[in-house]
Amino acid sequence: MTDAELVSRRNDGDDVEILVLRHPPVNALSTRVLDQLEAHLAAIEAAPKIRAVLLTGDGQYFSAGADLKEMATVGFDQAPKIVRRGQGLFQRISELRPPVVAAINGLALGGGLELALACDLRVAGESAKLGAPETNYGLMPAYGGTQRLPRIVGLSKAMELIFTGAMIPAAEAARIGLVNKVVPAGQELRAARDLAHTIAQRAPRAVAAAKRAIRLGYDQPITDGLALEAETFLSDVLPSDDLGEGIRAFVERRPPKFTGA
Repeated sequence: MTDAELVSRRNDGDDVEILVLRHPPVNALSTRVLDQLEAHLAAIEAAPKIRAVLLTGDGQYFSAGADLKEMATVGFDQAPKIVRRGQGLFQRISELRPPVVAAINGLALGGGLELALACDLRVAGESAKLGAPETNYGLMPAYGGTQRLPRIVGLSKAMELIFTGAMIPAAEAARIGLVNKVVPAGQELRAARDLAHTIAQRAPRAVAAAKRAIRLGYDQPITDGLALEAETFLSDVLPSDDLGEGIRAFVERRPPKFTGA
């Protein structure tokens, strides 16, 4: 067992991939953790049987963000490379074919918050706290936070959180739409697994197509978004065997058996 790693395991009939950040004490996003995240993302991208991904932190924290001790040893000339890599990895999470659910325990701060923002859905324990404290350290969010946070909570609230560097409790995060659901502390992983399992039971191609249409169409004019929706439906959903299976199951009043074909 190393002191910094990303653990991966399959769950729920091998169709839900669980990724666990493990870098005590606060699951900082060190170079080693990012290296392993990159490797796991590549494996998920190459595994069509995976229907949902669950991302969480080991122990009492989701992630307190970048490894500042490690960053202190890196010259400023390495900053462009570090920023581009973090942005690229988090964008790959956002663009994964299967939906990604974050189970947020403890703190999700800085790069840890940006990691959660790159996920599609977020479930938090009621004792969790979230924030973008970079300005407290002479920094700013640079792993996608300035772009994803406004798209999720709105421009004004995102500016407030980033400018002040304040942490907010899970209940407030839910109120502003930063997290989808708040559950009792210690139950966030179970709740996120239930959500991921529910998604995994749906038609994989339909879910992936819907995710693609939502992600790509969100910032487009409505007419362009509608065109993208129609194109995605016609190219990805209509030819799917799962469409016929879903209709037959409805008529026969039985649960569908989706294969992703």
